[in-house]
Amino acid sequence: MRPNHLSPILHRWATGRVALLATIVFILFTALVLPRQAAEAEIASDGADSPDTSFWYTPTELYRMAEAYGPAGRQAYVKARWTFDLVWPLVYTAFLSLTISWVYRWAFAAKSRWQLANLVPVAGMLLDYLENSATSLVMARYPALTPGIAHLAPLFTLTKWVFVNGSFVLLLIGVIAVLWRRRTRASSQSQNESANPP
Repeated sequence: MRPNHLSPILHRWATGRVALLATIVFILFTALVLPRQAAEAEIASDGADSPDTSFWYTPTELYRMAEAYGPAGRQAYVKARWTFDLVWPLVYTAFLSLTISWVYRWAFAAKSRWQLANLVPVAGMLLDYLENSATSLVMARYPALTPGIAHLAPLFTLTKWVFVNGSFVLLLIGVIAVLWRRRTRASSQSQNESANPP
């Protein structure tokens, strides 16, 4: 499916109720599931850094993380990537894509290229899955080295954060644009009423 085909589908799905439901699921997941998963990861890694919460790391640093985790920690890391981390990207992508779609409906014209902003979270999700695949493969094969994948993993992580964090910025831009349009419309109506008293 081409991106320009996916964006309109997301816009059709993004009713007010659906966007609200996605927001509630995101908040509940963030409040109830993430803390428990973070605590389990802290125990499994014995306090070592994690690739998926780092903004940037080198292949050497990735191997150091794998070493610090130990066999049980590496096994737990791989398991988490293919259980919890299959669901979490879907949760935040649904929230971001649907709320951006809904907000941008009111913020910008229907034909505006800004309407394609709802695809940015989707790109972040795909990069998240690529990161998970790369880092879990490195962890699973350690102490054997995985040179090509170990060099790609940091790039997946960096670009994931750019797209995911960028999605929150785009959502904020949309909210500001909606408020600005409403203020401008209210000001224009007030001026018209003043110019044309009853």
